[in-house]
Amino acid sequence: MLASILVGLVALEHLYILVLEMFLWTTPRGLKAFGQTKEQAEQSKSLAANQGLYNGFLAAGLVWGIVHPDPVIGRSIEIFFLICVIIAALYGGATAKKSIWLVQGLPAVIALIIVLL
Repeated sequence: MLASILVGLVALEHLYILVLEMFLWTTPRGLKAFGQTKEQAEQSKSLAANQGLYNGFLAAGLVWGIVHPDPVIGRSIEIFFLICVIIAALYGGATAKKSIWLVQGLPAVIALIIVLL
């Protein structure tokens, strides 16, 4: 139960990122979240939407793992997508903002540990 809750929270986080990157990128909330000027955001709008879509795929995979009727297969799906989130967070933290390690990576690592237990 705890594993499903944590995996669900990671999925919700990535749905929120999808909304920020695809729909709120050039709004005051999006500008603040990503530390950009309006001009920078306008120039990178299509790239951000693409990133948002990938975050949506991560969230969908995590939800798929939670709701899969076979718990063994569901657990394998959760493990795969949590590892994907962790790898994305490692890369994002190394290349964009170090806070990504804490905000996206740490919850996924905690969820993965609980899923593996």
